[in-house]
Amino acid sequence: MLLALFFFGCTQKKNFNTTINSSEDSLSSYLSLANDFNLPQEKRKQFNQKAFSIIIDQPNDSLNKVNLFKVANRYYNMDNWSDFKNTVDIILEKTNLTGDTISKTKAYTYLGDFYVSQAISDSAFMYYSKAEKMYLQSNDNYNLARIRLNKSILQFNEGDFLGSEIAVFNALRAVKGEKASDIVYDSYSYLGLIHNELGNYDRAIEYNSKALTSIDDKTLPSVFQSKATSLNNMGYIYQNMNRHDKAITYFREGLKQDNLKTDKPSLYAMLIDNIAFSKFKSGDSRGLPELFYQALQLRDSLQLTSGIIANKMHLSEYFAFKKDTVKSLQYAKEALNESVSSKNYRSVLAALKRLAIIEPKNASNYTKQYIDINDSLQTAERKMGDKFTRIEYETDEIKDENTDLVAQNRNLVFLFTALGVLGLFIFVIKTQKAKNRELLFKQQQQIANAEIYNLMISQQNTIETGRIEEKKRVARELHDGVLGRMFGVRMNLDGLNGFQDELAVNQRTNYLSELKNIEQDIREISHDLNREKSELINNFVAIIDGLFEEQKKTYKSKLISIVDSGIKWEVVSNSVKINLYRILQESLQNINKYAQANTIRIEFKKAEDHLILKMSDDGIGFNVKTAKKGIGLQNILFRTNECDGVVDIKSKKGEGTIITVTLPIE
Repeated sequence: MLLALFFFGCTQKKNFNTTINSSEDSLSSYLSLANDFNLPQEKRKQFNQKAFSIIIDQPNDSLNKVNLFKVANRYYNMDNWSDFKNTVDIILEKTNLTGDTISKTKAYTYLGDFYVSQAISDSAFMYYSKAEKMYLQSNDNYNLARIRLNKSILQFNEGDFLGSEIAVFNALRAVKGEKASDIVYDSYSYLGLIHNELGNYDRAIEYNSKALTSIDDKTLPSVFQSKATSLNNMGYIYQNMNRHDKAITYFREGLKQDNLKTDKPSLYAMLIDNIAFSKFKSGDSRGLPELFYQALQLRDSLQLTSGIIANKMHLSEYFAFKKDTVKSLQYAKEALNESVSSKNYRSVLAALKRLAIIEPKNASNYTKQYIDINDSLQTAERKMGDKFTRIEYETDEIKDENTDLVAQNRNLVFLFTALGVLGLFIFVIKTQKAKNRELLFKQQQQIANAEIYNLMISQQNTIETGRIEEKKRVARELHDGVLGRMFGVRMNLDGLNGFQDELAVNQRTNYLSELKNIEQDIREISHDLNREKSELINNFVAIIDGLFEEQKKTYKSKLISIVDSGIKWEVVSNSVKINLYRILQESLQNINKYAQANTIRIEFKKAEDHLILKMSDDGIGFNVKTAKKGIGLQNILFRTNECDGVVDIKSKKGEGTIITVTLPIE
């Protein structure tokens, strides 16, 4: 459990530039030399002490405290905990003299780090809580989130999984809406670890997947090996689920990451050990036990106590399976001894459990020790959880300094509350008046729209009436004038029938035949002009035809319009017609502005007791879910709602747009 937690952290703050200046007498040179990891540690310590002796005599200003923090950091990198704490204590004294809250907050964080290194969880938690409160007051959300994650780790290590999960979510809440991918990564990784420990494997997989997708190479440098860490955590979950083939896939993918052995040899060793264990569990003995030995050798060289214990437990289980009881017992006892000496009591429990299996004759003794330690561990965890809760309460508790000040504050609260209520009352009244004005305006706009439409219909009726009158006049002229005269000519020609010579007969016959043809043609023209054809479109259709003609003249897009001849426009109300006209206008305007369409198709159809307007284009389209509803779309929705209709918008990027408006008609 602790191994997985230890290896996915990637935000160590103690890394510094190791450039060495030419003059070793200057402060910057001492600080650089103190951070040169190529030098022996004793030498680095001497250079750090020289830098400290210069800084301690400088004026107590912000630069002085910055340099003291640098000295503390170098002691941290040397694992020189006593000098690290002494330096931080001096910084705290200086901040109390100057009231420097920023440096004080940072010093509390460093003291929390110190007590973590000493495994004194309650003191570490206390200083982290103090820093958390100050970061909260200064609105430093990033460092606030980082402190909460530090507290989460402490709670996790003490078995307070619920408290640890709450702390992680509080950290995520602090950086919500901000760019902090490293915080997000660590948070999801911690949540995955917590749920893995609780046996909620599906949730653990979900959170680790989120951690993987949140990795940002700019914020999380490759040297941290974040991806390899998450892949190892994912494989560890599947290992706990006994899905070892799946686990091996993740472990191998983790080992493929560039420079893993150089950047994070501890993680490299863990992956090898995990792959060996899953191979053994899945019945694949190839490369075993050599892989176990390879991981153990690397962990020995790095002095990774927790990793060494886990490795030896795996070797004990492996040799027990191979019926080599001697080696199995040897590694289990070594794991137990190292767990006891390092006070890793969870590992002590695991080792005792394994020994009880290997040595049945001593099983009762091992079981008794297991029960005693487990009970003590649970009691200690409960006490530590209670202590964490008490520390948080005491840190957040606001203590009153005098009764008079409290009374004054209470009176001020009452006064400001009364003023606030009065202001809210005035605001509500003004808001209501504004809403009433808006409603009145909408009503007036609807009346104006109806009047505009009626004017358009009236104008169209006038034009249509004039056109019909003109047709009738032309028909009368043709019928009464031209046909009358031509009839007279025909009668005169009939009078020539008395001439019986062959030439006269032929001419007369031709003239009469021609006159009859002309008479028939003119009669047909007269009837056509005087007849109202059933296909002739009524006034509303003429208006939208005018809109379509204007569109064709102005824009290069091809417009196709289809109007169902079965629609009885005379029974459609004027309010529906004006809204349909405005929806058409708005849609064409949106297409012209944004769609870049080559073809536009407009269809009016009747379906039972509904009128359907379908507008489609082959333009660039848009994402309906993420697109903001502009004024154009809002107007379409508003006008459709006014008619108790519905709008359906279908669009995808690169696939055009289809808007279907369905309105009920009587």
